[in-house]
Amino acid sequence: MRPPSYVVYLLACADGTLYCGIARDVQARIAEHTAGKGARYTRGRGPFVLLATRRCRDQSLALRIEYAVKQLPRAEKLALVAEPARLERIARRALRQRAARAAGAGTGAGESCRPSPSS
Repeated sequence: MRPPSYVVYLLACADGTLYCGIARDVQARIAEHTAGKGARYTRGRGPFVLLATRRCRDQSLALRIEYAVKQLPRAEKLALVAEPARLERIARRALRQRAARAAGAGTGAGESCRPSPSS
């Protein structure tokens, strides 16, 4: 049985800001944000528009991609929406970094991040 996957998602908030997070069920997570029970940042900032998603097989890689996206300036985050290949490059870079660390520890790492089907 395959373990549940994680999804990195990018939201546009009603106040014009962007929020990046991870979840196993993105729609349920957005409902939590809308109800004020999600991340503190999103409280009072709804309604939300889902801009982009990226499915990952494990939490570790999803967290790495989330961190990389959060480090980007706003313009580059918006470019991820316009050009999904940019998000693919971030995912590949995170995967290579993890594989390099794993190789140093004597273990291999296979590809574990795949594009999400269109929402």
